[in-house]
Amino acid sequence: MRIISGIHKGRRLMAPKNLPARPTTDFAKEGLFNTIGNDVNINDIDVLDLFAGIGGITFEFASRGAKKIVCIDENYNCISFIKKTARELEFNQINAFKNDVFRYLKKYDTQFDIIFADPPYQLKNIDQVPELVFEKNLLKENGILILEHDRNWDFSEHKNFVKHRKYSNVNFSFFENT
Repeated sequence: MRIISGIHKGRRLMAPKNLPARPTTDFAKEGLFNTIGNDVNINDIDVLDLFAGIGGITFEFASRGAKKIVCIDENYNCISFIKKTARELEFNQINAFKNDVFRYLKKYDTQFDIIFADPPYQLKNIDQVPELVFEKNLLKENGILILEHDRNWDFSEHKNFVKHRKYSNVNFSFFENT
C-alpha cells in the first residue's frame, strides 16, 4: 500500500499479510482522489472511513491534510495496525475504533464532510450503507458519501446519487447531501 500524495507522498506502508483486507488499488485511489479534489478542498474536512481495513484511504486523507478522520472496522488487528501506523506517521487527527459498521451508523450522529465506505464486495446488505447515512443525517450540508463496490451494484436510482466512477474493477458511487 502506498500513499499517493500529501506530506507522506510515495510512502509505502507494509501491513501484515494475515489481515482480512482488500486495499483499494493505487490506480483506483489516485482516480478517486483526483475526483474528490475537483469537488472538495481536503484540508480541514472531517472524514469517516467505514470498513477501514488497513487504512489506505484514511492515510491518504491524513497525508492530504484532513482535519479529523474516524475509522471504523470490526477487525481488531486492522484497527491496531491503523493506530500503530498513525502514531508512526504522527497523524494525530486519526481515531480508529473497533466496531460493527452498521451498529456504528445506527448509534452515532456525528456529521462528516466525507464518508467513505469500502465494504467487503460479497456483503449482501451493502445497499443499507447509503440508507443509514442519509436516514441518520451523518453528512454535513453538501457532504459526500463515497461507496466502493463491485460491478454488480447500481445505485443510480438512489435519490442522493450524483455520479459513478470506474477504475478497472473498482467502482465508486457518489452521493451528496444537498
